[in-house]
Amino acid sequence: MAEKPTYEELESIVNGLKAELVKSKQVEKALRENKEKLNAMLQSIADHMSMMDKELNIIWANETAKKIFGNDIIGKKCFEVYHRRNRPCEPYPCLTLKTFQDGKVHEHYTEVIDKNGEIIYFHCTANFALRDKEGKPKAVIEISRDITKQKQAEEKAKKLEAKLQMAQKMESISTLAGGVAHDFNNLLMSIQGNTSLMLIDIDSLHPHYKRLKSIEKQVQSGAKLTSHLLGYARKGKYEVKAIDPNQLLEDILETFARTRKEITIQQDFAEDLFAIEADAGQIEQVFLNIFINASDAMHGGGNLILRSINVTHKEMKGKLYKPKPGNYVLLTVTDTGIGMDKKTIERIFDPFFTTKEMGRGTGLGLASAYGIIKAHGGHIDVESKKGQGTTFSIYMPASKRKVRKVTKTSDNLIKGAQTVLLVDDEEIIQKVCKELLEAIGYRIFTAKDGKEALKLYKKNQNKIDLVLLDMTMPNMSGSEVYDRMKEMNPNIKVLLSSGYSIDGEATEILERGCNGFIQKPFNLNALSQKIRKILEKKYL
Repeated sequence: MAEKPTYEELESIVNGLKAELVKSKQVEKALRENKEKLNAMLQSIADHMSMMDKELNIIWANETAKKIFGNDIIGKKCFEVYHRRNRPCEPYPCLTLKTFQDGKVHEHYTEVIDKNGEIIYFHCTANFALRDKEGKPKAVIEISRDITKQKQAEEKAKKLEAKLQMAQKMESISTLAGGVAHDFNNLLMSIQGNTSLMLIDIDSLHPHYKRLKSIEKQVQSGAKLTSHLLGYARKGKYEVKAIDPNQLLEDILETFARTRKEITIQQDFAEDLFAIEADAGQIEQVFLNIFINASDAMHGGGNLILRSINVTHKEMKGKLYKPKPGNYVLLTVTDTGIGMDKKTIERIFDPFFTTKEMGRGTGLGLASAYGIIKAHGGHIDVESKKGQGTTFSIYMPASKRKVRKVTKTSDNLIKGAQTVLLVDDEEIIQKVCKELLEAIGYRIFTAKDGKEALKLYKKNQNKIDLVLLDMTMPNMSGSEVYDRMKEMNPNIKVLLSSGYSIDGEATEILERGCNGFIQKPFNLNALSQKIRKILEKKYL
């Protein structure tokens, strides 16, 4: 029979148990505090955190996750909550499943849908959170960072980069197109000049008369083609005046409607529409190109709807371009044609791009329309869907100037007897222009560049009544030559001539007091009238 423990022994055992109990409570308290700290830390993390079991049920989520997806997400399937789908892995591989399968950490970028139905972009990482006694995974935790703002910034940067690349491409092609048009106009000038000289010496009964007139028509066709190129190159403004957009559209429609009787035209024009400052011929070219394209898109007929309204730059938000503050005239053209897909819309303003069959289009119509509108300080947009028609929206800066009626001039040949200084670096152009001027009675000095022109003018300015000055020359530009001559004689009379159009530098010279501008190729009648207007001080 065992001996009973003494009182001292019992007291020692009790004290030991008390010590163990105290220690156990301290450990329990420490564990509880650590758990509270861990939970507080997890809940305070700004990233989305959630834990899923093998059946992909959400068994835990931090406050960030609940704030994004709702407080009732515990117990629901993660793919139902985060992607609003009825099964995982579509279209993205399920990170949680992959981690359960191979025991590795996985990450990817994905789209989720929040409780309000908005799309959020996440960068997600999946890893083991809990294992059972045998070391097998019981739960996987996903940590997801909201990268929506970063994604939007990247998309914006991509759009801006694409826009910059497009602008650079358009600018390069624009420069090339302008140079080709200038050189081609000089070539046409030689053909036109020689044709005019031959026509002076023969009458309408001569066997070659019709052939020469046919050559003139072909020159005009070539000049029209170069005008498209110059329009695209944003060098397409000839004579800018304040015009009434409504009246311009009505005049164009009157001509267009005669040839497209199968199309119903609807007009909705604002009565108090602002005037715009533009070259009427160039804007007419823009709308005719759009009308023709609309007509071609409406096989068998359809509706062409035109609208005009006053707007401000504030109503032009959400565009890739930034309009200058002020008033604008918005002119829209809508057709009920076959429409365009996204790829076609992206290319319609590219030069030489056309959807028409071979021989039915040059691919320059809309390219020149784009350049002309840009050259006038305006903007052109297009909206279209396959099978749902197309709308072109053209924004033109409003003008405070009053619209003036244009009076037609005579096409008769006008002779003269004064002295002209002809300045042109192209030998063939100089030769033919000299012969043209001499044929109608003028005495001629010729200069092949700016330096020679200045020497001749300084020596003979009292004899020279007018200078026919080419704009584009090597070493010294027409602009500099004009300024230097103007210093010698403030009352000098100068007619600018160029294969380019009256834009940019030419406009600046005209604003500084130059008397007029003539576009190559020009015929003898046009040249004679321009010179007489200047010499008789009738040029406006």
